Amino acid sequence: MSKQFQIFTLNNIDASNFTMTALELQKYIDFEVKRIYFITSPKTGIAGQHCHYHEKELFIVVQGNVTAVIDKGSGKEEIILSGPKNAMYVPNYVWHGFKNISKSAIILAVSSTNYNPDRSDYLEDYDKYIKIRDEKLNE
Repeated sequence: MSKQFQIFTLNNIDASNFTMTALELQKYIDFEVKRIYFITSPKTGIAGQHCHYHEKELFIVVQGNVTAVIDKGSGKEEIILSGPKNAMYVPNYVWHGFKNISKSAIILAVSSTNYNPDRSDYLEDYDKYIKIRDEKLNE
């Protein structure tokens, strides 16, 4: 069985001259990392709003605040995340996106797939998602 959607509170280590947040990835993800990217400089405060057929992701809020919009099988819900203490694992077929992204936000994403500009792994129509959600999340 694959890993389910999960929110993590990360441990920050306060040293005398810095704070460190370490991620031992095997604690958070069940995939080989293929890509790492950053979400910064929001222009509208909104990003995403889709699910993936194959891709799995771990989002780490490095700085700032964001509201995650998630549907993991029971309708959309909003989860407020703030850095540098929150991370969110999103398996495939979980609807996700962000809103209310603060101007200072930095969101680090760890992905199971390489970037594909044709977006064939994206389902961006929420009504279509609702029609397949229960079947796909229970496979």
